[in-house]
Amino acid sequence: MTERKRIDVCGVFFDNLAAAEARERLFSALDGESGQMALCTPNPEIVMLAERDERFRNILNNAELVVADGIGVIKGAQILKTPLPERIPGIELGEAMIEYCAKNAHPVYFLGGKPGVADEAAVKLKEKYEGLIVCGTHDGYFDMSGGEVNDAVIAEINEKGARLVLVCVGAPKQETWIADNRAKMPAVGVFAGLGGSLDVFSGRAKRAPAFFCKTGLEWFYRLLKEPSRIGRMSKLPLFLVHAMKYRKNR
Repeated sequence: MTERKRIDVCGVFFDNLAAAEARERLFSALDGESGQMALCTPNPEIVMLAERDERFRNILNNAELVVADGIGVIKGAQILKTPLPERIPGIELGEAMIEYCAKNAHPVYFLGGKPGVADEAAVKLKEKYEGLIVCGTHDGYFDMSGGEVNDAVIAEINEKGARLVLVCVGAPKQETWIADNRAKMPAVGVFAGLGGSLDVFSGRAKRAPAFFCKTGLEWFYRLLKEPSRIGRMSKLPLFLVHAMKYRKNR
């Protein structure tokens, strides 16, 4: 087995690999050729949250695959003189796995979003990928720390034989749910925490045009479309300053 190489970016350890290798690792887990995997896709905001929350940081650092979803993480790694190969958007890994599951008859389960979103995403993706088996869906509006609904979701995932479970309820909730419950679903190959991906897959939200995605300006496009995000976006320069301090202290 190839030794896992990771890069420390302000206390969160990212896998030092390109998107193609990340996809291959995920496909192997979906096929049952490697152990169960949890995929985490932190951006700068999530890294800063992990710095303040030790349990969340440990959850991220114990995940089998951690990739840099935000361009700010890439810039932070450069500041730390330990560059990562490229930004790997979680939504793109998610869609690559969905396409792979469609081709290989691996059942998929969608968990998250407002009521109806996961169902709409299932319809759109089944139209796009022939053979896709969406074996179940559930919104993210329930007590994910436990209880009857939580138990019912886990039971359905097991009963339907899901190999891929997309958990799209935002950080740290999605990563915590995966860490707390994955052992109860041993047949699942990959759990992926993918934030608002189901909103995009359903058509309720749109990704930035290709130019913005390729140039690392997806955050700027989202800010133009949603000016109310300015508070969250202001954390990016703070993160880069923090990375400088982290480098000095390290």
